[in-house]
Amino acid sequence: MPGGCAVAEAPGAATGLTRKHLVSAMKTTADLLDLLGEEPFRAQAYRSAARSLEGIEAEIAELLAGDFGGIPKVGRGIAAELSAYAQEGVFGPLEDAVSLVPPGVLSLFRVRGLGPKKIRALWNAGIASLEELREACRNGGVAALKGFGAKSAATILEAVEFALASQERQHLSTGLDVSLGLLDLLTGLEPRVAGDARRGLDTVRTARVTVTGSPEEVAARLEGRVEGLAPVEGKPVLAGRVNGVPVEVAYAPAPARGALDLMMGGAAGYRDELREHARAQGFSLSGRGLRRGDTLLDTPTEADVWRELGLPERPAEYRDPEHDAVWQSLPDPARLVTVHDLRGMLHTHTRWSDGAATVAEMAEETVRLGHEFLGTGDHSRAAAYANGLSIERLLEQLREVRELQAAGVPLVAGAEVDILEDGSLDYPDDVLSQLDYVVASVHSHFTLPPERQTERLVRAASHPLVTILGHPTGRLLLRRPSYAFDLDAVLAACEARGTVVEINANAYRLDLDWRVALAWRDRLTFAINTDAHVPSGLADARFGVAVARKAGLPPAGVVNTLGREEFLAFVARQRAARGQSSSGVS
Repeated sequence: MPGGCAVAEAPGAATGLTRKHLVSAMKTTADLLDLLGEEPFRAQAYRSAARSLEGIEAEIAELLAGDFGGIPKVGRGIAAELSAYAQEGVFGPLEDAVSLVPPGVLSLFRVRGLGPKKIRALWNAGIASLEELREACRNGGVAALKGFGAKSAATILEAVEFALASQERQHLSTGLDVSLGLLDLLTGLEPRVAGDARRGLDTVRTARVTVTGSPEEVAARLEGRVEGLAPVEGKPVLAGRVNGVPVEVAYAPAPARGALDLMMGGAAGYRDELREHARAQGFSLSGRGLRRGDTLLDTPTEADVWRELGLPERPAEYRDPEHDAVWQSLPDPARLVTVHDLRGMLHTHTRWSDGAATVAEMAEETVRLGHEFLGTGDHSRAAAYANGLSIERLLEQLREVRELQAAGVPLVAGAEVDILEDGSLDYPDDVLSQLDYVVASVHSHFTLPPERQTERLVRAASHPLVTILGHPTGRLLLRRPSYAFDLDAVLAACEARGTVVEINANAYRLDLDWRVALAWRDRLTFAINTDAHVPSGLADARFGVAVARKAGLPPAGVVNTLGREEFLAFVARQRAARGQSSSGVS
């Protein structure tokens, strides 16, 4: 989006249309209409259509074939706009709204806690960029505005500084989506994902791809598909942007492809180490190939380069100096956890709370993706904003799950239970004990003093019926940092009580950070959970796996690599060790 507006991700011609793009475009349009103070009923229509589209099961190709007709709450006008979007790569109503808002004002959507109404108030006050907002927070201008105040200004200042520090990066999912779109356009040139996305970083600066071919071949494929496509001086690279995301496509002839992939697939420090090692062996190494003197060696794969240099193969996740010691300590790099190792999809949401599909539909998609069972995890009653379940509704859902289990649907019954301000849980123990497993998470009171936040989380992590501590730090990448607390103290409590720690695979969270998981990998058991609210969200497991692999986790370190009965036995042992009984499932 122009101006770095973080509330929309459009596909453009290079990335291909997805449900996510359609939903995002409509939600962003609604936000901008609210910002402009125009047509409130139209804004609500886009929001309703977006929610409806999130919840249907039809594939994107089916929607396109039907011109988006017959979707609840998607009227003829919006259907026509979506069809035009699919054909042209541009959502007209969004472009119209964007044209009426200065780019700097759009960037204010990146600030946590600012919605259309507050952004409009700031805009009316002459604050029209992140930099201007930061200054107004510092000089008292925001505090003086009606509806803000000194406390609000201090909170906004913290969020603005975070937004400014992160505005040049994209979520891993965005970088990977753009990279995969480029791969589609470069079919036949052996395209591969490179750079930050290949290394599994939680955020991506540039979407990089490598190919076997010439700059002319690359340019011919990407002409009109990548904005500002141009050569990078001195490098075998063409660069440009796709929907504001920087992209680089590096090219090489087949004999030099292995060197190119290595040079585009590691951090700067790792590349420097490789060049120095090559130099010490009498070679020169660059993206243009591995040479001895003036002779280009035939190294079409990375393995060929490593062999010539006398080095062991190294997974992309470990190609940075920060990982040197870890790499040396891995007992078996070939057995880092993979998506295929995950048998249970735990911590998922359904229509019972704020999900978009039924329990059965989520289970069906789990099996379709090659996993074995689904663990329900709808919100508890304190999460009223997410249609959290009262005790009565939870028990009603539990009856449905048991009936589906009896019919052969592979399920385990759970809940994502809010950790309350004092560290107690949102359901009483006699209710929690009826569930097969429990995820405990923080969704409120982010600004407690660090000591109280730590005590709160330690108490919850130590609860005898908590199976998994969900998204432990509360961070939202590029949007919200972790709340302030002693993470090591909380993880030590998890270790002492045998509580599993979640690696939340949602690309906007990726919480726990891989560095922390790495430091604790030999002391804790982890769960890679998608936190999926729609069936397609179950595929986000790949992002959590990227975190786990960077932390050096083998399958044995991840609890949902267990089969259904093994997982239930794990929970039973966990509860027995704490003096609690487990309801289990027959």
